[in-house]
Amino acid sequence: MKKGKPHERLDAWKFSMALAKAVYQMTATFPVEERYGLSQQMRRAAVSIPSNLTEGAGRNGTKEYLHFIGMSRGSLAQRETQMQLAVMLGLTTPDHPTFNLADRAVKLLTGLHKKWSSA
Repeated sequence: MKKGKPHERLDAWKFSMALAKAVYQMTATFPVEERYGLSQQMRRAAVSIPSNLTEGAGRNGTKEYLHFIGMSRGSLAQRETQMQLAVMLGLTTPDHPTFNLADRAVKLLTGLHKKWSSA
């Protein structure tokens, strides 16, 4: 018997949690004037990714679960735009580890969505 909550066994959840942690670590280096600007938006978007997966897993039915997977994907897309802006502003670099984590999370969320869409 597997232990842990269902969402905690998902690779998409694990990678999105690692991504959220990396975003927090990265934005901690942003200038003070970004504390309530871009850094907070990036953090909220990053936290929304695993949070929506968790909420979807706790709901009843495939349709609701798919809705929350879609919300996770939307938050991930928001975070991507915010990361691109952070690079443009010179706040981070395009080779920051969060980009690789996000790429992996996109693939995992897409796979999860496809799996539940055909269920």
